Amino acid sequence: MTSPLDGIRILDLTQVQAGPSCTQILAWMGADVIKIEQPGVGDRTRRERAIDPDIDSHYFLVFNANKRSVTLDLKSERGRGVFLRMVELADIVVENYAPGQMNRFDLGFDVLKQANDKIIFCAIKGYGTYGPNAHIKSFEHIAQAMSGAMSANGEAENEPQFVAPGVGDSGTGLHAAIGMMAAIRQRDNTGESQRVEVSMQDGIVNLMRIRMIDTLNTNEPVDRRGNRVWGGPPFIYPCNPGGPNDYVAVVLSGDSWDTILALAGRADLIGDDRFDTQEARIKHSAEVEEIMKTWTLSKTKHEVMKELADLGIPVGAVQDTVEVFNDPHLEAREMIVDTHDPARGDYKLIGCPIKIESNHVELKVPPQLGEHSDEVLASLLGMEDSELAELREAGVI
Repeated sequence: MTSPLDGIRILDLTQVQAGPSCTQILAWMGADVIKIEQPGVGDRTRRERAIDPDIDSHYFLVFNANKRSVTLDLKSERGRGVFLRMVELADIVVENYAPGQMNRFDLGFDVLKQANDKIIFCAIKGYGTYGPNAHIKSFEHIAQAMSGAMSANGEAENEPQFVAPGVGDSGTGLHAAIGMMAAIRQRDNTGESQRVEVSMQDGIVNLMRIRMIDTLNTNEPVDRRGNRVWGGPPFIYPCNPGGPNDYVAVVLSGDSWDTILALAGRADLIGDDRFDTQEARIKHSAEVEEIMKTWTLSKTKHEVMKELADLGIPVGAVQDTVEVFNDPHLEAREMIVDTHDPARGDYKLIGCPIKIESNHVELKVPPQLGEHSDEVLASLLGMEDSELAELREAGVI
């Protein structure tokens, strides 16, 4: 069976997180993603947070599986010319440079359309390419700050809190991937090129919709409520032996509350007006919390999880990152995959979260810098060994 994106070729001019997370998803779906990197430099994450200066960092590895790497100096006229020849044979060009960089390369959308009138061009930016803030550079924490995410996260008495998942970078990458697939569909229907743009701020605002409801209702800023987002008892409870992540997340709905009371040895409270409804439990949240803590502290988080899960109650242990990498459920779903390559040895990769019946994702190790330059330029552009050697001697590849 073919993969969903077999035959789609993407020229990937992105680095760090937002762009690479986008193109990795598309590579997992079967697209031929050719990562274009500066000769001798490459994606800066190859070296950032590296344990060994001579081996690509896990920062690079987690965002760049299933891609091919070609080194090409876009600042040189010959490198730019080679790139435009590749554009003629591509479906998508995606970039997340600082504002204006593609125009400085003289590779803006109008130039790309001259090379290929059916090209899809995707720009991923902090604030987009228009609007009062379009000239400002951005990073994950800045996008979180500007989108409302940081203001709504944390405890009321403390400062705004950074959100751990990459909602700015990877969240924007997912939005961009969806946009490019819609543009491909439209291009195939109309035969016309398309321009796609996603900003990090826009992407997080979209993800913040559920937290914006209170503001729409009251026209007031959303309060920081920590693990009491809805104003009632907390979502998580401490467990034995009391380590920093020995907690369990539980839903205290009407369907589960009586069962939990019975498990906690407090069947005497079943039907008690103080706890019998969600509204009552919110009003008496301190007492609910004490009942829950007394029970959960007598067990480990996984013991609590098993007891409640066996009874059909939504529950989950608060797993630390080591536990996630050793989670047998994630291993069974090929979300945590053991891999090996000669340059880097044995290591774990995070797999594809999108499961399509016809698409068995064979996880391919991330490319070394320029690993596929000769292969791609020879097969795609018909370059002879002598031309490749000349380009390499000139520092173009």
